[in-house]
Amino acid sequence: MARRVVVTGVGALTPLGNDIETTWNGILAGKSGIAAIESFDVSLFSTRFGGEIRNFDPAKYMDRKEIKRTDRFVQLAVAASAMAMQDAGLGEITDPAEQERFGVIIGSGVGGIHTHETQHSRYLKGGPGRISPFYVPMMISDMAAGYVSIHCKARGPNFCTVAACASSAHAVAMAFRSIKYGESDMMLTGGCEASLTPMGLGGFCSCKALSTRNDSPQAASRPFDKERDGFVLSDGAGVLLLEEYEHAKTRGARIYAEIAGAGSTADAYHITAPVPGGEGSMRAMKLAAQEAGVSLEEIDYINAHGTSTPHNDPTETAAIKSLFGDRAKNGLVVSSTKSMVGHLLGAAGGAEAIFTSLAIYHGIVPPTINYTTPDPECDLDYCPNEARQLKIDAALSNSLGFGGHNISIAIKAV
Repeated sequence: MARRVVVTGVGALTPLGNDIETTWNGILAGKSGIAAIESFDVSLFSTRFGGEIRNFDPAKYMDRKEIKRTDRFVQLAVAASAMAMQDAGLGEITDPAEQERFGVIIGSGVGGIHTHETQHSRYLKGGPGRISPFYVPMMISDMAAGYVSIHCKARGPNFCTVAACASSAHAVAMAFRSIKYGESDMMLTGGCEASLTPMGLGGFCSCKALSTRNDSPQAASRPFDKERDGFVLSDGAGVLLLEEYEHAKTRGARIYAEIAGAGSTADAYHITAPVPGGEGSMRAMKLAAQEAGVSLEEIDYINAHGTSTPHNDPTETAAIKSLFGDRAKNGLVVSSTKSMVGHLLGAAGGAEAIFTSLAIYHGIVPPTINYTTPDPECDLDYCPNEARQLKIDAALSNSLGFGGHNISIAIKAV
């Protein structure tokens, strides 16, 4: 028998702040977290700004030995998971039976790219003998889920999802279904990414995917705006504590929202470009709504993938119009929180599931900032520049990834 799944804790580190409260307040204020990159020399790059996580101290969450043996993406995941546990009012899980019903699924699109770069540099300078024995466990993408499970004593389902920019949305979907179908009672899920490195930035610069507004970085992420010129690369993590509804009620947990459905599809069209018309993402939204048992008329808000790229934004707009018909322009509100935090790549879906849950809980739609010049191809209500009070009964959170991956998460009020 299918069970209900609710969100009882959230934790995040984004360019707006190193906790969910600071991040959420920044989003509601329409603040940009994008600035010039300071962590390495960017003078030779065509894009010299991004969404860095500043003043993060992993020692608050991990011991010195662990910090030396982990990549930054793992450290961000451990921190966000600890925040989610605290937010859910949970201490250490000590009962072995409860530990076995508690799992972790955390996605990352890139994994330990910083570790790979530094270790490759050591190899070039000193040969294979200079490569750290911790190189492999520091680099591989599943280590975020592994470390979080150790820290939280979670002995249930444990793995990583990798689907480019849809990675952590797939993690949320898998965690949701693990609880829905009785495999677990609680799951930590979401994503983490720390790809703002020379190779990470350089790779996206080379494929011309990034905005080059070096003189005005805070205005660079401008989803659905006619003057958009590419996305903004960011680091971050977003982790949710999902819980079976009766389990949460029994312990008196605060409930933000209910994860009610998920739909995943493939474009089967092109490695980096979305299929014209957004047929794949349209089907993902349709499947998510169907599993959630909500009609299209009941959906009030969509947290769009909204990358601020020339191709994504009109394609996602077309997908929404194709599915919702007249409803797309009659009461449906769409926004992209990437306008404020940039694109967290594999962590984006987890963070945006948090933002969507909080939007439902607080009855407020996050804005799409930097929206100044309407695009005839992007003609929906994107909640431009200012947050808007709105009772949200049901919402969708969309994530799309290189490789043609599409996923939509349906989230409802409780």
